Amino acid sequence: MTPRAIVSLAALMSLAGCATFQRDGGTDRVSQLMRERNVAVAVAPMGVDDAIVQQRVDALLAGPLTTDAAVEIAILRNAGFRARVAQLAMAEAERVQAGRPANPSFSFSDKRAPEVRSIERALTLNLLAIVTLPLNERLAARRFEEAQLRLAGEAVALAAETRRAWVRAVAANEQLAYFEQANEAASTASELARRMREVGNFSELQRLREQAFAAETSAGLARARNTGKAERERLTRLLGLWGREADFRLPARLPEVPAAIEPPLDAERIAMERRIDVLAAKRAAEATADAFELTRVARFVNVLHAGYINESDRGEPRADGYEVEVELPLFDFGDAKAKRAQAAYLAALERTRETAVNARSDVRERHAAYVTAYDLARHYRDLVVPLRKAIADEMLLRYNGMLIGVFELLADAREQVMSVSQAIEASRDFWIAESHFHQSLVGGTANGGTLAAPPAVPAGGGGH
Repeated sequence: MTPRAIVSLAALMSLAGCATFQRDGGTDRVSQLMRERNVAVAVAPMGVDDAIVQQRVDALLAGPLTTDAAVEIAILRNAGFRARVAQLAMAEAERVQAGRPANPSFSFSDKRAPEVRSIERALTLNLLAIVTLPLNERLAARRFEEAQLRLAGEAVALAAETRRAWVRAVAANEQLAYFEQANEAASTASELARRMREVGNFSELQRLREQAFAAETSAGLARARNTGKAERERLTRLLGLWGREADFRLPARLPEVPAAIEPPLDAERIAMERRIDVLAAKRAAEATADAFELTRVARFVNVLHAGYINESDRGEPRADGYEVEVELPLFDFGDAKAKRAQAAYLAALERTRETAVNARSDVRERHAAYVTAYDLARHYRDLVVPLRKAIADEMLLRYNGMLIGVFELLADAREQVMSVSQAIEASRDFWIAESHFHQSLVGGTANGGTLAAPPAVPAGGGGH
């Protein structure tokens, strides 16, 4: 190879491998993946102006917090998710770095003696890095795409968890309101029983029963208050809010249970096409295959340098030439690297198959829970609550006609409140089950965890 050819090759590779950063840092693709999975929120790239984010959050907190507003705030402010956005920026930096060839090396030596002066100049290139540059660039691009899928999966999982936390918080507040009514009725009955006992119109046993029920209801109210506070704090943590922002308002009640549900008949096929963990597992297997190919290319030749040398001595003609430096595979033939890469590829295939099997099972399990929760919520909505209301109306008519006393009326009111509380729980469980089912179709893992990055496969060789 002539010096001119080496310089020309270096210039060509420098131009061809000039990888650059994207303006959005890859978040536009993440936002697109989220929109395709019914999470219509844009992911803000790293370095976005905090004032813009704060202005948007303030606007979302101006009124009662809806589920969509909660999801958007979580994507904007959740610190754990923002840390994962930073990891995407790191993956982009690795992609850009992989698309740029290694810098050439220049050496200069000046040796002097009383009568002799020798000057040597050398410009060397890592030829193996240049040869494997396309493979390295393709591998890094797959890793970056995989990082985008993982971040989209994190976003979908965060959105689903935020929706469920919102449902629990609203349901806890709604139940607290009914427990306060039950406690008020129990306190009234206990006080009335005490007064009637004082005038001799009530037995001691009846008074003790009313007092015991009032005490139990008071304990239930305390638990309901604590549950409401805990669920609100859980939602606050997911939203990433603090200070005055944590005093957000919630709606008074949950949305009505729909009149009917129509789960997709081909839910498993949809999950195989749209679940982010399945897609990420496939991309991981493809990236491992690329790394295996890179390892095979660099199996024997680990270091290969070529360069132009110029040497001149005082009083002697200048000597031009080139040198090649190669590592001789006398002890390490690269078979261990190739074997390890092949095993890593087979492991990636098995992980992909495991992810697909778990995803199918997850969809079936979530679908069954979704249908069951809907049937229970509809049972309370269409049967239990209307029956309790009809009974309450009849009891009120009898009380107005002096056919029953106030204690019978209060006892029925307590039972009605408990039935409504159970109906709220059934409605809450339905919306949570719906969130789990829809998440099983588009993202997350079978056990509800987060997506994990697969182990990196060392490609071997000086070009990696």
